[in-house]
Amino acid sequence: MRRLRAIAPLLLLLVSLLMVGCSSEPVAPPTYTPEKVAQLQQYLGPVLIAQERMPELAAAIDAEDWNEIDSFIHGPLGGLRASTSYVTRSLLPEDQPAAKELAKAFFSDLERIDVAADNATQRLARQEYARALADLNAYIDLVPTESPVTAETAGA
Repeated sequence: MRRLRAIAPLLLLLVSLLMVGCSSEPVAPPTYTPEKVAQLQQYLGPVLIAQERMPELAAAIDAEDWNEIDSFIHGPLGGLRASTSYVTRSLLPEDQPAAKELAKAFFSDLERIDVAADNATQRLARQEYARALADLNAYIDLVPTESPVTAETAGA
């Protein structure tokens, strides 16, 4: 009888823990709210402007205007690191690693364009420009442009 009295509180504790653990509602995965999407779009503005201006860099490469290439990379594209950093930190945690890698690849491409300009190597500059543009477009594609439709937002 003593053993039963010693084991009974442990059994009650285990049953209580099991009931509490199983009774909670499942946690929904994080999603982008309309407010979060609006904030991301605001942060993305300078990145989109840079994307629109990338043909200027291509024209400078085609014209072999090495000074213009250097000025463009360090001028209009110079503040892009901060903008991509804001955007990346505002993404959902599962989207951040891919965004970081694409931003890193983009800036590496720009550095190689800069080196190609210093060496007056048009072929290398064109190749790196194509990579930079692809990386920038992929980065922008990661950022949501509108919040997903859920049962809550569909009924509203």
